[in-house]
Amino acid sequence: MVTVGIVGVGLVGSELLAQLQATSSKLIKIVALTNSKRMVVSDSYTEISLADWKNKLAGSTTEANISHLVQYLSKSPEHSIIIDCTSSDHIASQYPSWLSAGLSIVTPNKKGFSGSLSLYEQITSLSNNLPGSTPGKGKPLVYHESTVGAGLPILNTLTDLVKTGDKVQKVEGIFSGTLSYIFNNFSTLSANAEKKNFSDIVKVAKELGYTEPDPRDDLNGMDVARKVTICGRLAGLDLDLSTLAVENIVPQELQGVASADEFMSKLPQFDDHFQKLNDAAVQNGEVLRYVGVVDVQGSGSGVKLVRYPGSHPFASLQGSDNIIKFTTERFPNGIIIQGAGAGAAVTAFGIYSDILKIQERVQGF
Repeated sequence: MVTVGIVGVGLVGSELLAQLQATSSKLIKIVALTNSKRMVVSDSYTEISLADWKNKLAGSTTEANISHLVQYLSKSPEHSIIIDCTSSDHIASQYPSWLSAGLSIVTPNKKGFSGSLSLYEQITSLSNNLPGSTPGKGKPLVYHESTVGAGLPILNTLTDLVKTGDKVQKVEGIFSGTLSYIFNNFSTLSANAEKKNFSDIVKVAKELGYTEPDPRDDLNGMDVARKVTICGRLAGLDLDLSTLAVENIVPQELQGVASADEFMSKLPQFDDHFQKLNDAAVQNGEVLRYVGVVDVQGSGSGVKLVRYPGSHPFASLQGSDNIIKFTTERFPNGIIIQGAGAGAAVTAFGIYSDILKIQERVQGF
Protein backbone atom coordinates (compact mmCIF):
# COMPACT_ATOMS: atom_id res chain seq x y z
CA MET A 1 0.00 0.00 0.00
CA VAL A 2 1.19 3.52 -0.83
CA THR A 3 -0.42 6.82 0.11
CA VAL A 4 -0.63 9.44 -2.62
CA GLY A 5 -1.09 13.19 -2.78
CA ILE A 6 -1.77 14.93 -6.08
CA VAL A 7 -0.71 18.49 -6.85
CA GLY A 8 -2.72 19.80 -9.80
CA VAL A 9 -6.07 18.28 -10.77
CA GLY A 10 -6.60 19.87 -14.17
CA LEU A 11 -6.90 17.92 -17.40
CA VAL A 12 -4.20 15.33 -16.68
CA GLY A 13 -4.78 15.13 -12.92
CA SER A 14 -8.52 14.60 -13.42
CA GLU A 15 -7.89 11.88 -15.99
CA LEU A 16 -5.48 10.14 -13.61
CA LEU A 17 -8.12 10.14 -10.88
CA ALA A 18 -10.65 8.73 -13.35
CA GLN A 19 -8.28 5.90 -14.27
CA LEU A 20 -7.58 5.16 -10.61
CA GLN A 21 -11.30 5.07 -9.88
CA ALA A 22 -11.97 2.79 -12.86
CA THR A 23 -9.41 0.21 -11.71
CA SER A 24 -10.27 0.40 -7.98
CA SER A 25 -6.70 -0.40 -6.95
CA LYS A 26 -6.43 -1.63 -3.37
CA LEU A 27 -2.72 -0.79 -3.32
CA ILE A 28 -2.96 2.95 -4.02
CA LYS A 29 -4.66 5.27 -1.53
CA ILE A 30 -5.35 8.90 -2.50
CA VAL A 31 -5.22 10.93 0.70
CA ALA A 32 -4.61 14.51 -0.49
CA LEU A 33 -5.55 16.70 -3.45
CA THR A 34 -4.74 20.30 -4.18
CA ASN A 35 -5.20 22.86 -6.91
CA SER A 36 -3.85 26.39 -6.86
CA LYS A 37 -6.55 27.61 -4.44
CA ARG A 38 -7.93 24.77 -2.31
CA MET A 39 -6.75 21.56 -0.75
CA VAL A 40 -8.36 18.40 0.62
CA VAL A 41 -6.41 16.33 3.14
CA SER A 42 -8.06 13.24 4.59
CA ASP A 43 -8.31 12.48 8.30
CA SER A 44 -5.83 9.89 9.56
CA TYR A 45 -4.76 8.92 6.04
CA THR A 46 -8.12 7.47 5.07
CA GLU A 47 -8.85 7.30 1.35
CA ILE A 48 -10.62 10.20 -0.35
CA SER A 49 -13.65 8.99 -2.30
CA LEU A 50 -12.74 9.20 -5.97
CA ALA A 51 -16.41 9.26 -6.90
CA ASP A 52 -16.87 12.62 -5.17
CA TRP A 53 -13.46 14.27 -5.16
CA LYS A 54 -14.50 17.25 -7.31
CA ASN A 55 -17.27 18.27 -4.92
CA LYS A 56 -15.01 17.78 -1.90
CA LEU A 57 -12.31 19.97 -3.39
CA ALA A 58 -14.73 22.63 -4.59
CA GLY A 59 -16.33 22.79 -1.13
CA SER A 60 -13.09 22.76 0.83
CA THR A 61 -12.32 25.76 3.01
CA THR A 62 -8.66 24.74 3.38
CA GLU A 63 -6.33 26.98 1.41
CA ALA A 64 -3.74 25.30 -0.80
CA ASN A 65 -0.50 24.85 1.11
CA ILE A 66 2.11 22.60 -0.47
CA SER A 67 4.36 22.67 2.60
CA HIS A 68 1.51 21.41 4.78
CA LEU A 69 0.67 18.70 2.25
CA VAL A 70 4.30 17.53 2.16
CA GLN A 71 4.52 17.48 5.95
CA TYR A 72 1.28 15.49 6.13
CA LEU A 73 2.44 12.91 3.58
CA SER A 74 5.85 12.55 5.22
CA LYS A 75 4.20 11.31 8.44
CA SER A 76 2.12 8.62 6.74
CA PRO A 77 2.58 5.11 8.14
CA GLU A 78 2.87 3.89 4.53
CA HIS A 79 5.34 5.04 1.88
CA SER A 80 4.08 8.25 0.31
CA ILE A 81 4.17 9.47 -3.27
CA ILE A 82 3.56 13.05 -4.30
CA ILE A 83 2.40 13.54 -7.88
CA ASP A 84 3.03 16.86 -9.58
CA CYS A 85 0.56 17.26 -12.45
CA THR A 86 1.42 20.92 -13.00
CA SER A 87 3.86 22.49 -15.45
CA SER A 88 5.15 24.91 -12.83
CA ASP A 89 8.81 25.90 -12.43
CA HIS A 90 8.12 26.89 -8.83
CA ILE A 91 6.62 23.53 -7.94
CA ALA A 92 9.49 21.66 -9.63
CA SER A 93 12.02 23.68 -7.63
CA GLN A 94 10.60 22.09 -4.48
CA TYR A 95 11.42 18.51 -5.50
CA PRO A 96 14.65 18.35 -3.44
CA SER A 97 12.75 19.30 -0.27
CA TRP A 98 10.08 16.70 -1.04
CA LEU A 99 12.72 14.02 -1.51
CA SER A 100 14.49 15.10 1.66
CA ALA A 101 11.18 14.56 3.47
CA GLY A 102 11.19 10.97 2.22
CA LEU A 103 8.53 11.35 -0.46
CA SER A 104 8.80 9.62 -3.80
CA ILE A 105 7.85 11.72 -6.84
CA VAL A 106 5.94 10.96 -10.03
CA THR A 107 5.40 13.75 -12.54
CA PRO A 108 4.80 14.74 -16.16
CA ASN A 109 6.31 18.18 -15.37
CA LYS A 110 9.42 18.67 -17.52
CA LYS A 111 10.80 21.65 -15.60
CA GLY A 112 12.73 19.82 -12.89
CA PHE A 113 14.53 17.60 -15.41
CA SER A 114 15.20 20.12 -18.17
CA GLY A 115 15.74 23.31 -16.14
CA SER A 116 18.89 24.27 -14.28
CA LEU A 117 21.51 21.55 -14.15
CA SER A 118 22.05 22.17 -10.43
CA LEU A 119 18.39 21.40 -9.67
CA TYR A 120 18.57 18.24 -11.78
CA GLU A 121 21.71 17.12 -9.95
CA GLN A 122 20.04 17.70 -6.58
CA ILE A 123 17.04 15.61 -7.63
CA THR A 124 19.32 12.85 -8.89
CA SER A 125 21.49 12.74 -5.77
CA LEU A 126 18.47 12.50 -3.46
CA SER A 127 16.74 9.77 -5.47
CA ASN A 128 17.30 6.04 -5.32
CA ASN A 129 16.79 5.14 -8.96
CA LEU A 130 17.78 7.85 -11.46
CA PRO A 131 20.95 7.20 -13.51
CA GLY A 132 23.84 8.76 -11.60
CA SER A 133 22.20 8.41 -8.18
CA THR A 134 23.69 6.44 -5.29
CA PRO A 135 21.23 3.72 -4.28
CA GLY A 136 20.40 3.45 -0.62
CA LYS A 137 17.83 1.48 1.33
CA GLY A 138 14.74 3.58 1.97
CA LYS A 139 15.74 6.46 -0.33
CA PRO A 140 12.77 7.86 -2.24
CA LEU A 141 12.18 7.17 -5.91
CA VAL A 142 11.62 9.51 -8.85
CA TYR A 143 9.77 8.50 -12.01
CA HIS A 144 8.97 10.92 -14.82
CA GLU A 145 8.24 8.72 -17.83
CA SER A 146 5.45 11.01 -18.99
CA THR A 147 7.75 14.03 -19.37
CA VAL A 148 8.75 12.66 -22.79
CA GLY A 149 6.25 10.95 -25.07
CA ALA A 150 3.45 10.79 -22.48
CA GLY A 151 2.89 7.06 -21.84
CA LEU A 152 5.35 5.75 -24.43
CA PRO A 153 8.21 3.77 -22.77
CA ILE A 154 10.91 6.16 -23.94
CA LEU A 155 12.67 7.08 -20.70
CA ASN A 156 12.26 3.59 -19.28
CA THR A 157 13.97 2.13 -22.35
CA LEU A 158 16.73 4.73 -22.27
CA THR A 159 17.32 4.20 -18.54
CA ASP A 160 17.52 0.43 -19.00
CA LEU A 161 20.05 0.83 -21.81
CA VAL A 162 22.21 3.11 -19.66
CA LYS A 163 21.97 1.06 -16.46
CA THR A 164 22.84 -2.21 -18.23
CA GLY A 165 26.02 -0.69 -19.64
CA ASP A 166 25.04 -0.29 -23.28
CA LYS A 167 26.75 2.62 -25.01
CA VAL A 168 24.06 4.97 -26.28
CA GLN A 169 25.28 6.69 -29.42
CA LYS A 170 22.24 8.68 -30.52
CA VAL A 171 18.62 9.36 -29.57
CA GLU A 172 16.64 11.06 -32.31
CA GLY A 173 13.03 11.47 -33.18
CA ILE A 174 9.85 13.43 -33.58
CA PHE A 175 9.10 14.39 -29.99
CA SER A 176 6.19 16.77 -30.61
CA GLY A 177 2.73 15.52 -31.50
CA THR A 178 1.86 19.02 -32.69
CA LEU A 179 4.79 19.31 -35.09
CA SER A 180 4.32 15.70 -36.15
CA TYR A 181 0.77 16.50 -37.24
CA ILE A 182 1.77 19.72 -38.99
CA PHE A 183 4.62 18.28 -41.06
CA ASN A 184 2.99 14.90 -41.72
CA ASN A 185 0.18 16.85 -43.39
CA PHE A 186 2.32 19.52 -45.03
CA SER A 187 5.25 17.50 -46.35
CA THR A 188 4.40 14.20 -48.04
CA LEU A 189 5.47 12.23 -51.08
CA SER A 190 2.01 10.79 -51.64
CA ALA A 191 0.73 11.56 -55.13
CA ASN A 192 -2.84 11.56 -53.80
CA ALA A 193 -2.19 14.05 -51.02
CA GLU A 194 -4.03 17.35 -51.24
CA LYS A 195 -1.65 20.30 -51.40
CA LYS A 196 -2.21 22.53 -48.36
CA ASN A 197 -0.76 25.83 -47.21
CA PHE A 198 1.39 25.70 -44.11
CA SER A 199 -0.74 28.36 -42.39
CA ASP A 200 -3.95 26.41 -43.07
CA ILE A 201 -2.51 23.28 -41.45
CA VAL A 202 -1.39 25.27 -38.39
CA LYS A 203 -4.90 26.77 -38.20
CA VAL A 204 -6.53 23.33 -38.24
CA ALA A 205 -4.05 22.03 -35.66
CA LYS A 206 -4.94 24.95 -33.40
CA GLU A 207 -8.67 24.33 -33.86
CA LEU A 208 -8.19 20.66 -33.00
CA GLY A 209 -6.43 21.63 -29.78
CA TYR A 210 -3.09 20.15 -30.87
CA THR A 211 -1.17 23.40 -30.47
CA GLU A 212 -0.64 25.64 -27.49
CA PRO A 213 -3.00 28.66 -27.36
CA ASP A 214 -0.19 30.52 -29.13
CA PRO A 215 1.21 28.12 -31.79
CA ARG A 216 4.55 29.90 -31.61
CA ASP A 217 5.09 28.04 -28.33
CA ASP A 218 5.20 24.83 -30.41
CA LEU A 219 6.91 26.19 -33.52
CA ASN A 220 9.76 27.79 -31.55
CA GLY A 221 11.04 24.32 -30.63
CA MET A 222 11.39 24.83 -26.88
CA ASP A 223 9.04 21.99 -25.93
CA VAL A 224 11.11 19.60 -28.06
CA ALA A 225 14.28 21.12 -26.60
CA ARG A 226 13.14 20.26 -23.08
CA LYS A 227 12.54 16.64 -24.11
CA VAL A 228 15.94 16.45 -25.80
CA THR A 229 17.56 17.86 -22.67
CA ILE A 230 15.82 15.26 -20.49
CA CYS A 231 16.94 12.39 -22.72
CA GLY A 232 20.45 13.79 -23.03
CA ARG A 233 20.90 14.05 -19.28
CA LEU A 234 19.69 10.48 -18.77
CA ALA A 235 22.22 9.41 -21.39
CA GLY A 236 25.01 11.14 -19.46
CA LEU A 237 25.30 14.51 -21.20
CA ASP A 238 25.15 17.81 -19.31
CA LEU A 239 22.77 19.39 -21.82
CA ASP A 240 21.41 22.82 -21.00
CA LEU A 241 18.56 24.72 -22.63
CA SER A 242 20.64 27.89 -22.66
CA THR A 243 23.27 26.36 -24.96
CA LEU A 244 21.33 23.71 -26.90
CA ALA A 245 21.01 24.49 -30.61
CA VAL A 246 17.31 25.03 -31.33
CA GLU A 247 15.91 26.01 -34.74
CA ASN A 248 12.95 28.33 -34.25
CA ILE A 249 10.83 27.94 -37.39
CA VAL A 250 8.62 30.91 -36.55
CA PRO A 251 9.50 33.52 -39.22
CA GLN A 252 11.70 36.23 -37.71
CA GLU A 253 9.13 38.92 -38.53
CA LEU A 254 6.44 37.10 -36.51
CA GLN A 255 8.44 36.17 -33.42
CA GLY A 256 7.71 39.47 -31.73
CA VAL A 257 4.11 40.15 -32.73
CA ALA A 258 1.89 40.98 -29.78
CA SER A 259 -0.69 38.19 -29.82
CA ALA A 260 -1.53 34.72 -31.09
CA ASP A 261 -4.34 36.18 -33.16
CA GLU A 262 -1.97 38.58 -34.89
CA PHE A 263 0.49 35.75 -35.50
CA MET A 264 -2.21 33.59 -37.08
CA SER A 265 -3.48 36.44 -39.25
CA LYS A 266 0.00 37.17 -40.61
CA LEU A 267 1.28 33.59 -40.99
CA PRO A 268 -0.24 33.18 -44.53
CA GLN A 269 2.20 35.84 -45.71
CA PHE A 270 4.97 33.27 -45.19
CA ASP A 271 3.33 30.28 -46.90
CA ASP A 272 5.66 30.75 -49.88
CA HIS A 273 8.69 30.47 -47.56
CA PHE A 274 7.56 27.10 -46.19
CA GLN A 275 6.43 25.90 -49.62
CA LYS A 276 9.87 26.53 -51.09
CA LEU A 277 11.46 24.47 -48.31
CA ASN A 278 9.02 21.64 -48.96
CA ASP A 279 9.39 21.77 -52.75
CA ALA A 280 13.16 21.51 -52.46
CA ALA A 281 12.78 18.41 -50.29
CA VAL A 282 10.10 16.72 -52.40
CA GLN A 283 12.07 17.22 -55.62
CA ASN A 284 14.78 15.03 -54.06
CA GLY A 285 12.32 12.39 -52.86
CA GLU A 286 12.47 13.73 -49.30
CA VAL A 287 10.10 15.14 -46.69
CA LEU A 288 10.47 17.73 -43.92
CA ARG A 289 10.36 16.62 -40.31
CA TYR A 290 11.00 18.61 -37.13
CA VAL A 291 13.25 16.48 -34.96
CA GLY A 292 15.20 16.43 -31.74
CA VAL A 293 18.64 14.80 -31.58
CA VAL A 294 20.78 13.66 -28.67
CA ASP A 295 24.25 13.08 -30.11
CA VAL A 296 26.06 11.32 -27.27
CA GLN A 297 29.34 10.81 -29.12
CA GLY A 298 29.52 14.12 -30.98
CA SER A 299 28.35 17.69 -30.87
CA GLY A 300 25.20 17.36 -32.96
CA SER A 301 22.61 17.53 -30.18
CA GLY A 302 19.81 19.95 -30.92
CA VAL A 303 16.41 20.61 -32.43
CA LYS A 304 16.00 21.26 -36.13
CA LEU A 305 14.00 20.93 -39.33
CA VAL A 306 15.49 18.02 -41.28
CA ARG A 307 14.92 16.40 -44.69
CA TYR A 308 14.46 12.61 -44.74
CA PRO A 309 14.17 10.25 -47.71
CA GLY A 310 10.80 8.60 -48.23
CA SER A 311 12.23 5.25 -47.09
CA HIS A 312 13.10 6.57 -43.61
CA PRO A 313 10.78 5.54 -40.73
CA PHE A 314 10.25 9.21 -39.82
CA ALA A 315 8.95 9.95 -43.33
CA SER A 316 6.03 7.52 -43.14
CA LEU A 317 4.67 8.73 -39.80
CA GLN A 318 0.92 9.39 -39.68
CA GLY A 319 -1.31 11.70 -37.68
CA SER A 320 0.24 13.19 -34.56
CA ASP A 321 2.32 10.20 -33.43
CA ASN A 322 5.73 10.47 -31.83
CA ILE A 323 8.58 8.28 -33.05
CA ILE A 324 11.91 7.88 -31.27
CA LYS A 325 14.95 5.90 -32.40
CA PHE A 326 17.75 4.76 -30.07
CA THR A 327 21.06 3.80 -31.69
CA THR A 328 23.47 1.99 -29.35
CA GLU A 329 26.47 -0.33 -29.43
CA ARG A 330 24.24 -3.35 -28.81
CA PHE A 331 21.52 -2.13 -31.17
CA PRO A 332 23.41 -0.60 -34.11
CA ASN A 333 20.32 -0.75 -36.32
CA GLY A 334 18.31 1.01 -33.65
CA ILE A 335 15.29 0.52 -31.42
CA ILE A 336 12.20 2.40 -32.56
CA ILE A 337 9.29 3.38 -30.33
CA GLN A 338 6.23 4.89 -31.98
CA GLY A 339 2.76 5.90 -30.84
CA ALA A 340 0.60 8.61 -29.37
CA GLY A 341 2.87 10.95 -27.46
CA ALA A 342 0.38 13.53 -26.25
CA GLY A 343 -3.07 13.71 -24.67
CA ALA A 344 -4.52 13.41 -21.19
CA ALA A 345 -5.36 9.70 -21.39
CA VAL A 346 -1.91 8.48 -22.42
CA THR A 347 -0.14 10.96 -20.11
CA ALA A 348 -2.22 9.77 -17.15
CA PHE A 349 -1.46 6.18 -18.15
CA GLY A 350 2.25 6.96 -17.93
CA ILE A 351 1.80 8.50 -14.48
CA TYR A 352 -0.30 5.57 -13.27
CA SER A 353 2.34 3.11 -14.52
CA ASP A 354 5.02 4.99 -12.61
CA ILE A 355 2.94 4.90 -9.41
CA LEU A 356 2.67 1.13 -9.77
CA LYS A 357 6.44 0.82 -10.26
CA ILE A 358 7.03 2.62 -6.97
CA GLN A 359 4.33 0.62 -5.18
CA GLU A 360 5.99 -2.62 -6.28
CA ARG A 361 9.48 -1.46 -5.28
CA VAL A 362 8.65 -0.15 -1.82
CA GLN A 363 7.07 -3.35 -0.55
CA GLY A 364 10.45 -4.19 0.98
CA PHE A 365 10.98 -0.75 2.59
